[in-house]
Amino acid sequence: MNADDLRDDSEDTEFTPAERAAAAKKSTMVSVVVNVFMSTIQIIVGFIAQSQALIADGIHSLSDLVSDFVVLFANYHSQKDADEDHPYGHHRFETAASLVVGGLLIAVALGMFWSAFEKLKDPDSIPDVHSSALIVAACALILKELLFRYMLKVAKEVKSSMLVANAWHARSDAASSLVVSVGIIGNLLGYPILDPIAALIVGLMIGKMGWEFGSDAFHDLMDRSANEQEVKSITDTLLSTPGVLGVHDVKTRKMGDMILVDAHLEVDATLTVEQGHDIGVAARHAVMQRHRVLNLLTHVDPVHLQKS
Repeated sequence: MNADDLRDDSEDTEFTPAERAAAAKKSTMVSVVVNVFMSTIQIIVGFIAQSQALIADGIHSLSDLVSDFVVLFANYHSQKDADEDHPYGHHRFETAASLVVGGLLIAVALGMFWSAFEKLKDPDSIPDVHSSALIVAACALILKELLFRYMLKVAKEVKSSMLVANAWHARSDAASSLVVSVGIIGNLLGYPILDPIAALIVGLMIGKMGWEFGSDAFHDLMDRSANEQEVKSITDTLLSTPGVLGVHDVKTRKMGDMILVDAHLEVDATLTVEQGHDIGVAARHAVMQRHRVLNLLTHVDPVHLQKS
């Protein structure tokens, strides 16, 4: 997952904080309902069909609930107004939530490694399972893949990295169901060793995913700048403001899914202080209207124009 996951056909559509919060709450509640339903079915059928893999997958589904509640918690707090302790607002709650989700993915991957190695030690200890376990595992795989696509679509529409992270967490659960399906098929065909091998492969995929989320969130918390395309677009907006002769020293830093910007604007040195101030206000207004910018701090630099 990278910044491209936040760009799609709806990139030019802007959402208010309230709309983004509502979308996050709705998609997350859908995930909660699906996870509760599937984990219950998986654990019950797992016991009946004697499938330890299906039981483990059900427990894995429950781990998604932790991620969902983290998202709901962050979504609530990130929408709080700025206060004395947080003058720029609470948008970084989303970044912190992405860091937590990344940690959860890594924890899930480590759990899958441990389970796979234990099975590799003694593959003959895997009991024969009933074919009903395969049906449930296949249904879980399809349902979780549909959930992932729905959640990712919402996340890209509202441009929320936190929701993208949570969507990919749902994909990790679909990958786990795929592992279970392969393991059950191998068990039914007399090849139990396929289960731990597949678990190791998917565990590596999930671990890589978690590392990328955690790394991205960490760098954002360390005031990483916006991508080059966004910086150029913001600069172009500043340059298009009447009275702005040039722009330099444009600096950006991420604040959740919003951006804080500092910029130096070059204006005619013969203008009054009030006129220069008005140009800066107009430039700030234009950027705030067109981009995901939380605040823009401008510094007006006088430029002496050469007389012809």
